[in-house]
Amino acid sequence: MEISHVVEDKINEDMSNSQTLLSSKSCVVSSQNEYTEQEVEPGSPHEALFLVIAYLPLFELLAMSEVCMSLRDAVQKDVLPWLNIIVERPLSLRLSDEILMMITSKATGRLKTLVLMNCEKITDDGLQQIIRKNPHINKLYIPACTGLTPEGVIRAVKTLSEHHHSLRSLRIHGIYNIKKDHLHTILSYLQMKLPQQEQQRQLPILFHHRNFSVFRNQESEPLIDVDICPKCNHVRMVYDCPRETCRRGCKGCNFCIPRCEECGGCIESEELELTACGDNLCSKCWLQLPKCNFCNQPYCKLHTNQQHRLSGSSGFVCDVCHVKFVGNLGATDNADY
Repeated sequence: MEISHVVEDKINEDMSNSQTLLSSKSCVVSSQNEYTEQEVEPGSPHEALFLVIAYLPLFELLAMSEVCMSLRDAVQKDVLPWLNIIVERPLSLRLSDEILMMITSKATGRLKTLVLMNCEKITDDGLQQIIRKNPHINKLYIPACTGLTPEGVIRAVKTLSEHHHSLRSLRIHGIYNIKKDHLHTILSYLQMKLPQQEQQRQLPILFHHRNFSVFRNQESEPLIDVDICPKCNHVRMVYDCPRETCRRGCKGCNFCIPRCEECGGCIESEELELTACGDNLCSKCWLQLPKCNFCNQPYCKLHTNQQHRLSGSSGFVCDVCHVKFVGNLGATDNADY
């Protein structure tokens, strides 16, 4: 099985466009303003392409290896692009243990960062094989990898703790059935060889910053992304309130304490404001956001891509109003004809 099969369907369309651009015939304008055909031999890739290979996301990196032989060799032989592997959509939906093993093998045992976002097909055994061959992983992010079990996560963390203990950051939210005993065991391995000051490094996680960057400074990242909620006593992502004036003791998971999607602050029931996307907003943030021209409801920052812009209007229409009003208006106009 070739790694490129993962992206084959997506690349086909891009490759056809590339072939059109790199066609052996091009049109040139003659002195009489007439178009003539001139034979052009395809050249080698621009040197700048080789410089950006190390910075490409995984999907683009795999696509780049399909462009030509020189780029393929550059991608296959250079270990630097494979030291930090981040798997997101659309690759995450199709990634299996076998394909992930092929990809991580290109790091030749020097893998530093492994990020698997929503990779449902990855199993405990598959993850363990990769961990054994890459004992220097310092960031292991496996959120919502529902094919993994708490026991599989414990085994992976234990293996990394036995090899120079390079693991500095772990994300496991979204994995099913993690209990307090599992969390205590994971923490015991994480803290096994860490200095005392790093053992106490459980920085607050703010709700509106929960999707923090993979490549942030390690000193500004929590050791693990889940904790025991003081309200419901379940293992979940536990958030602190960013408001310095808050005195409600509102540390807790999102199920126990509603929070504003924009500022991350806790919200009382009477403060909840209606939004077009259904997310929670506090009154202060609600007032600052642009509203739908019809229903006067805003989108939070995560869903601004759902806005419908109308020609001749400075505002926007939400998805619901677009279907209810604008769509019906168009159907009525067509009926008149």
